[in-house]
Amino acid sequence: MSSMSATQPDSDSFRTANAGQIELVSLPESSSGSAAFQVASSESERVNDADIQATNEVNLPPVDGGFNAWAFLAAAFVVEGVVWGFPDAYGIFLNSYLQDPRFASQKDSASLPPLIGTLSSGIIYCSAPIITPIAARYPQHRQKSMWLGVALCSGTLIAASYATKIWQLIILQGVLYALGGAILYLPCISYMSEWFVRRIGMANGILFGGTAAGGLLIPLILPRLTSAYGLPTTLRVLGIAMAVLITPLLPFIKGRHPPTRRARVQGPVPRGAPGPRNWIRQPSFWLLIAVNSIQASAYFVPIVYLPTFAHELNLSTSKSAVTVALLNASSIVGRLSMGYLSDTMNPWMLAFSVFLSTSLTSFILWGVVSHTFVGLLVFGSVYGAVAGGWTCLWSAFVKPLAKEDVLMSTTLYGYLLLSRGLGNIISTPISARLYAAVHNRNPEFNMTSDVINSSATGFDVGDGRFGKMIIYVGTTFAGAAGVAVAGWVMDVRKRRRAGVSATL
Repeated sequence: MSSMSATQPDSDSFRTANAGQIELVSLPESSSGSAAFQVASSESERVNDADIQATNEVNLPPVDGGFNAWAFLAAAFVVEGVVWGFPDAYGIFLNSYLQDPRFASQKDSASLPPLIGTLSSGIIYCSAPIITPIAARYPQHRQKSMWLGVALCSGTLIAASYATKIWQLIILQGVLYALGGAILYLPCISYMSEWFVRRIGMANGILFGGTAAGGLLIPLILPRLTSAYGLPTTLRVLGIAMAVLITPLLPFIKGRHPPTRRARVQGPVPRGAPGPRNWIRQPSFWLLIAVNSIQASAYFVPIVYLPTFAHELNLSTSKSAVTVALLNASSIVGRLSMGYLSDTMNPWMLAFSVFLSTSLTSFILWGVVSHTFVGLLVFGSVYGAVAGGWTCLWSAFVKPLAKEDVLMSTTLYGYLLLSRGLGNIISTPISARLYAAVHNRNPEFNMTSDVINSSATGFDVGDGRFGKMIIYVGTTFAGAAGVAVAGWVMDVRKRRRAGVSATL
């Protein structure tokens, strides 16, 4: 007992001393152990996230190919053709409205009906910055909105068949159809970046080629229907046909990634790193917006007034429709070729070639040789081929700005659509004023085919009514070519500073 009691203090003192030592030493060890545990946990989380992402990527359909990607592209092609086919072929409707006694006798019948087609396409374009953020925030509702879009588009066409006033046509065929077309069409743009990455230019060329395909078929169908059944019945048939054609395709228009209840929220960007809106400070972006608006302010003018131009040549309705159809058919070639070339060539160089050739086409082919039916066909085919490919270059401009961010890419497309819509809307009052401008007509002459055929150039058609319009279109495209040169030079210098080969 004595020995035990004698040793106990030593043991207690040893334990106390060691406890103090352990206390002093164990705290740093615990701290380092916690740090080591945190590092290990962080590494483990990153590995798990990478594994989950890799697993999800394996389970997802492939990009740039496969049944799902091509099925989506084919269905989106049809939607694009149907939605945009009616505004692009509105010149056929316009010619019918101007000859319909119900509308021709109303006030401002020469200036208001041309607004309908441009208003429709302009609203679809300009609504993109509003609809796109909503779709990005609630991606699970994108497909549902497309069903509503089909119902609205087909319903407004049927309702327009009962219209008796011009303002009713403006609301139905101009405004409400455009709203339905926007919520039906814009999801196709947002899904595109999910399905195609390396071949995005080619895919966009095919998608935008749908517009040309719709503009090819609808002008060929409309005159036959209107002559056989009248305009009201034609509108009803078209409304029903749209619903029947598009509804079975909607299940194929979906995203590659499973829809979530909310869009992915990104964390804060480190200081010094390029932020999510870094593209706003890029001069190339504002040059792109500028040249896009300039191009749109002239591009739609020949498309809208080509049937009216053909009518001034005393051409039949069927021949007038052929000119519009040929323009849209040739634009398929331009869109596919520009989309393919944009994957490998400098888009600013391609834009310059598009704008310059379009300017020359307007001055020479429209202004000089289009005073005959053959000359008008030549102009329509060349104009469609060279001018129609511009929108297929968008993906090449967006890709370096978005940095493979799907939401960012969709946002940039929205701003491009907005600027294009504004340019389209601006072109309407300008072209209407140029068309309605006072022109000198000799009262001794009548608008017979002999007088028309005696016109020396396209500038003389309609007693010179289209002369200023042709000059406006050609000059505007020449200005767009000048802006494209500035963008091309800026891009080459930027590539050289970055040490990247400035490929043309």
